Amino acid sequence: MNISFEAADKVNGLMTITIEKSDYAEKVEKTLKDYRKRAQVPGFRPGQVPMGLIKRQYGTSVKVEEVNRMLGEKLYEYVRENKIQMLGDPLPNEEQQKQLDFEGDGPFVFVFDIAVAPEFKAELTGRDKVDFYNIEADDKLIDQQVQMYASRGGQYEKAEKYESRDMLKGDLRELDADGNTKEGGITVEAAAMMPEYIKVDDQKKLFDGCKPGDIITFNPKKAYPDNDSEVAALLKMKKEEVADLTADFSYQVTEISRFVPAAVDQKLFDQVFGEGTCKDEKEFRQKIAESIKPQLDSNANYKFMLDVRAHMEKKVGKLAFPDALLKRIMLNNNKDKGADFVEKNYEQSIQELKWHLIKEQLVAAQGIKIEDADLKAIAKDAARQQFAQYGMTDVPEEYLENYAEEMLKKRENVDSMVDRAVDAKLIEALKKVVKLNVKNITLDDFNKMMQGK
Repeated sequence: MNISFEAADKVNGLMTITIEKSDYAEKVEKTLKDYRKRAQVPGFRPGQVPMGLIKRQYGTSVKVEEVNRMLGEKLYEYVRENKIQMLGDPLPNEEQQKQLDFEGDGPFVFVFDIAVAPEFKAELTGRDKVDFYNIEADDKLIDQQVQMYASRGGQYEKAEKYESRDMLKGDLRELDADGNTKEGGITVEAAAMMPEYIKVDDQKKLFDGCKPGDIITFNPKKAYPDNDSEVAALLKMKKEEVADLTADFSYQVTEISRFVPAAVDQKLFDQVFGEGTCKDEKEFRQKIAESIKPQLDSNANYKFMLDVRAHMEKKVGKLAFPDALLKRIMLNNNKDKGADFVEKNYEQSIQELKWHLIKEQLVAAQGIKIEDADLKAIAKDAARQQFAQYGMTDVPEEYLENYAEEMLKKRENVDSMVDRAVDAKLIEALKKVVKLNVKNITLDDFNKMMQGK
């Protein structure tokens, strides 16, 4: 076997691999002998089929399979040993690759185009200055969290007069043209409504200040224009059944329910953070600040990494890529989407590729390696955030461990956890390398800044 690699320029390579009969013959012969032992051919006992017949029937396919196996193995071995930073998969050269006749013994010559990563140096030192936004848990943010916990612990109570955002329960009856209850018309008992969500103001105002026992006449189709799904849900009908509905309805209010948030007291403190953890509102607010800090830090780190990326892309400058070859590779990987898709998405793909190459160098420079413990920590953090979305902020460590283990049993989760673990370690490492331009900021201002981008 002979392998040669030529570089037409710094980013386009041509690899030629020649496979001789002596390279594959022994392996092919062994495989065919194994076939002979198992072959079931009428007229011959097992293991007694003539070798010539086996070769005629299976010889070419076994040869093709073995040559392709060797080809892939040796190609990637050569790339690895010669430290060629190949981008994407190799593609057959459109001009030099000749049609191969596998019926013969060879030699078989394969010519591949190889996309090579551009050479550049991505380096960060203490002379590099990068912004870091320290997101503060200010009083406004903590107030919002207190209100959120109070709402979660709240309940509906009976009310005597309707106010905005109250829930009504009542009986709906279809009316005829004269405003009387229509005989055989649509009737819904104990229909629940929240007039606050009625789209049309003159229909919404009909419910202002209503009390149990009041009868309101309104038109569901006018109240929810262009939303037959809402009308159908209210009237307990199918969407297509209300398409031509125009009638008014009477609604006799039987009950008004008002949502009342929980009191900010010891009961709420215990409910949110566990019994006895907080003894007063000051400690409660302090605990809230501590509980949301990891998410604020996560947001800050995310922005820091964006700024590192922008800084490094500017510092590295424009890189030369084998555009024509990479477009061929991209098209080969997206055959169902066509050349227009490639042209439309190529520049964005190159930007992501450039950052990937920069990041690889930064990771290597910081000596970052991912251990099982790192993956477990990332999985536990992901589990903790999922529980927190449902207000569960004090989940026992045992549950987090079990949840993390289940997540890591799925391959797709492991791959994403590795990426997150690399990012987490890289962020912490780079914060110690570069000069941080620390800026204190509220979450509101941080979100406005991010939305502005």
